[in-house]
Amino acid sequence: MELPIFFSTFGIIFLAELGDKTQLTAMALAARYPWKKVFIGIAAAFALLNLGAVLVGNLLFGILPIFWVKLVSAMMFLYFGIAALLARYDETDEESSRVSARGPLLTSFLMILLAELGDKTQLVTTSLAAQHDRTFTVFAGSTLALWSVSLLGIFVGRQLIRHIPLAVIHRAAGCLFLLFGVAILYQALA
Repeated sequence: MELPIFFSTFGIIFLAELGDKTQLTAMALAARYPWKKVFIGIAAAFALLNLGAVLVGNLLFGILPIFWVKLVSAMMFLYFGIAALLARYDETDEESSRVSARGPLLTSFLMILLAELGDKTQLVTTSLAAQHDRTFTVFAGSTLALWSVSLLGIFVGRQLIRHIPLAVIHRAAGCLFLLFGVAILYQALA
C-alpha cells in the first residue's frame, strides 16, 4: 500500500463528505435506530459503492492514455470544486428525514446506496483509481474516509454543526477540490 495515495484519497473523500447528506443521514438514522446497526448498513453500502468505483477506475487506467485520464480527472475536480463553492446549503435534508420501517441495517444500506450512487465522492474515487495503479490503496482510503465521516456524523455531527456552519465545511472541500484539480491539470500538461 502506498501511503501518499492512501492519505491523499482519505483526505479528499473525508473533506468532500463532511457535512454532506451522508453524514446527515447517519445522524438521522442513529437518532432513531441503534448506532451499530446503522453503521453496519452504511459501511456495507460504501464498501459496495467503492468497489464498483475502483474497478471502473482501474479499467480506465488500463485503457486510456494517462494524459486523458488526468485531464478528465482535473476537470472533474475543478467542476466539483466550483459546484461546492457556488452551491447553497440547506441545514435540513429531505432524504435524511424519511426513514423507512424496514429495519436499521437494511434502511441504512439502501438509503446510502441510493443517495451516493453516482455522487461526487464515487466519481472522485473512480478518478483516483484511474490515475493510480493502486486499486486497493484507493479503495481503502476512500472507504475508510466514508466510514469515518459516517461515524463522525453518528457521534459528534450535531456538535460540529452547532459550531461550524455546513456552508463553511462545504466551501473548504470546494477549495480543496479546486487545488487538486489545478495540480492534476498541471501534471497532465507538464
